[in-house]
Amino acid sequence: MPTLSAPLFGHEQGAFTGAYKMKKGKIELANGGTIFFDEIGDISREMQAKLLRFLQEREFERVGGVTPISVDVRIIAATNKDLNAAVKSGEFRDDLFHRLNVVTITPPPLRERKEDISTLAEFFLRKFATATRRNVAKIGDEALAAMTGYEWPGNVRELANAIEHAVVLGGTSVIEAADLPARFTGERILPLSDNLSYREGVNAARKELVIKALRKTEGNRAAAARLLGLETKYFLRLMKSLRIE
Repeated sequence: MPTLSAPLFGHEQGAFTGAYKMKKGKIELANGGTIFFDEIGDISREMQAKLLRFLQEREFERVGGVTPISVDVRIIAATNKDLNAAVKSGEFRDDLFHRLNVVTITPPPLRERKEDISTLAEFFLRKFATATRRNVAKIGDEALAAMTGYEWPGNVRELANAIEHAVVLGGTSVIEAADLPARFTGERILPLSDNLSYREGVNAARKELVIKALRKTEGNRAAAARLLGLETKYFLRLMKSLRIE
């Protein structure tokens, strides 16, 4: 069986079952360039030790090999974890943390740079439209306004997921607000009349979401429930309580 080290450090022929030929790992392939470690805070203690040795000595052996291999690479690592806290708890090695923590860049969350949302959304639109072969070429003004008004607790990953959702489920070449995940349309504030109570306002918003989901799925109740992230039984009870036929 291949080890967790093999994709990173490569392996020699016969190092494990299925290793029919030598294969270079990602670090070796990055020689002369840059290697990016995403979610560095999630790697195991075993991998932390191996990565620390490489960072200290700038050389490694392929799995099953004995010859040291030297490379010249720039290391960039990212994490959404508090590594200072992980070091204190023993989850992350102190020595590896200090090896990595040479220059720290803390990008602001997406909610603090909403001027970037349009550019990022267009990028993800092109990416997912190409990947899914959908003829979606534009983001409508209402959809963009809904995204700009959202707080983005999941940052750029959440934006990417929202655009992918809209591309896959949208029915036209333009992403509309209704094509976005339900949490976006659910957060829009409906106009209030003088006599509209809180309960009536909530029910009006719920009814609007349900009706839009049913229209999107051409009346398929199970599909509409999935679109809203609800169990089908709950969705049917919700329809009954809102008097939607």
